[in-house]
Amino acid sequence: MNRLPALLAALALLLAGCADARSGTLGPAPRAATPSTATAPVTAPTTPPGTPTGVPAPTATRSTGPVTPPRTATPSPAGTGSVTVQLWFARAGVVVPTRRTRPTTVATSRLALAELAAGPTSAEAAAGLATLVPAGVETVRIAEGTATVAPPESFADTDARTLRLRRAQVVWTLTQFPTVRRVAFAGSGVVLARTDLADLLAPIVVTEPAIGQRVAGPVTVAGTADVYEATVSIRILDGSGRVVGTGFTTATCGSGCRGDYRGGVAYRLATAGPGTVEVYEVSPRDGSRTHVVAVPVLLAATT
Repeated sequence: MNRLPALLAALALLLAGCADARSGTLGPAPRAATPSTATAPVTAPTTPPGTPTGVPAPTATRSTGPVTPPRTATPSPAGTGSVTVQLWFARAGVVVPTRRTRPTTVATSRLALAELAAGPTSAEAAAGLATLVPAGVETVRIAEGTATVAPPESFADTDARTLRLRRAQVVWTLTQFPTVRRVAFAGSGVVLARTDLADLLAPIVVTEPAIGQRVAGPVTVAGTADVYEATVSIRILDGSGRVVGTGFTTATCGSGCRGDYRGGVAYRLATAGPGTVEVYEVSPRDGSRTHVVAVPVLLAATT
């Protein structure tokens, strides 16, 4: 009987200890795992009215190209001994780019000027390209970002608009090289950069693909544009004019400023053959295709 008070006291101490344990902190509440990167919502594109059945739905892609047309000649893979240069020809009062791949030379500016004077290929001529640059334009020197060229005496024997287009062909072609930012025309006191001739670009310029190029899906389409809401629309036609692929992308700037665009467009074609890549703006007024640039290409068959 004398032990009962002691047992009751021990039991009371035990119950108090358990209550303290239950009232202690359990640490921070669990958190949901944090993604390593944020993912922007993706909006499924809609098919424009009139898109043929079986044609891939337009694909929206984000521009990843440079802000201006390429300024550097592109060497081909090692061992081929060739170099690809960009040439700017005239068409309908503006200048447009195309490409040439030729044997490697240290005098790439001389090569580019010679190719300008030689003029377009038959495929380019059929697409409306022409040259206004006569033979005999030579690069005298390149120093401090300025290429000085010596044109023949007949170079300026034309009307003012043609002369400006002629000079624009030379300027846009030579400034593709990283050492050239402007061109001085010897004997005239005229020095021009690309920005001085930006008004001689069409609203949509296509630098890729080139006229006559063989392409396979998805076709990479790139260039610069100044179009409504920066939206550049693309469609691919087969040799009969049937639409076999459509898509669109956005330029880095638009509606009053020129931005760069790049996109990939898939197509479906059972047999390889000639085709056309059309790049255009959809009119905000009536939905028609405007500022259309048609690039004839060779389409590979899709599997």
